[in-house]
Amino acid sequence: MKTITSRDNPTFKALRDLAGDARRQKREGRALLEGPHLLAAALDHGVVPELVAVAEEAVDHPEIAALLARLPGVPVLCLRSTLFREVSELKTPVGILARIAVPNVTKAKDAVSSAPTLAPAGDCLLLDAVQDAGNVGTLLRTAAAAGVRDVLLGPGCAGAWTQRVLRAAQGAHFSLAIHENVDLAAFVQSFSGQSLATVAHGGESLYALDFSRPTAWLFGNEGAGLSPSLVAMAAKRVTIPLAADCESLNVAAAAAVCLFEMRRQRLIRHNPGGESTI
Repeated sequence: MKTITSRDNPTFKALRDLAGDARRQKREGRALLEGPHLLAAALDHGVVPELVAVAEEAVDHPEIAALLARLPGVPVLCLRSTLFREVSELKTPVGILARIAVPNVTKAKDAVSSAPTLAPAGDCLLLDAVQDAGNVGTLLRTAAAAGVRDVLLGPGCAGAWTQRVLRAAQGAHFSLAIHENVDLAAFVQSFSGQSLATVAHGGESLYALDFSRPTAWLFGNEGAGLSPSLVAMAAKRVTIPLAADCESLNVAAAAAVCLFEMRRQRLIRHNPGGESTI
């Protein structure tokens, strides 16, 4: 473990510059995991960090010491507390941060991905310009919990591997296949299952649908909803029946209702005549 006390150290400067620049992180195909939970989730899924930084006062913390024991051969920096706060986004840093190469990402890829080359055959979640990092992270976490492995983010979405999204998703990234900057319209055209556009009003009731086929769920921007072109391309429009005095749900809450209704139906179908396993 190398101890760093100077801001002029080149390794520290490079880490600090990366921490403060989401565009650079995307360009280089790197992400920063802050906190024991995220690092443990990455390790549990076989993702080995390029570099780890630990605050000097956290080195002997049992949870952090146990994580460091799982990282033979990985460079570890021990940072003076004031330096660690410069690379942390948290008001109260938790003492450990890791730099990773983003899994399954082509570095410096800015062009919109060709959707047919992705071609997930199973359930998937499509996000159209969902801009709030907390919402994107919660949507990823919900997808993982509902057993939906593929998540496709169109242009205009918050970056999936930014620190705020990573914190909101609580480790879900590492059990998902995440595709960014996807041409969602091209994907919908090529998808072999059913595509469902979620709309606040005027769609078929969520509870009247059949989820026996693979399903592509489309969720839109927090204010504007789905683009009209995507709504028109989907096989069906879907609405969650709400109380009379309620206009709409937050996009992450709506996705949770929809994905778990799909999961509920399938669990019952696989356990006919028995008690619900939910």
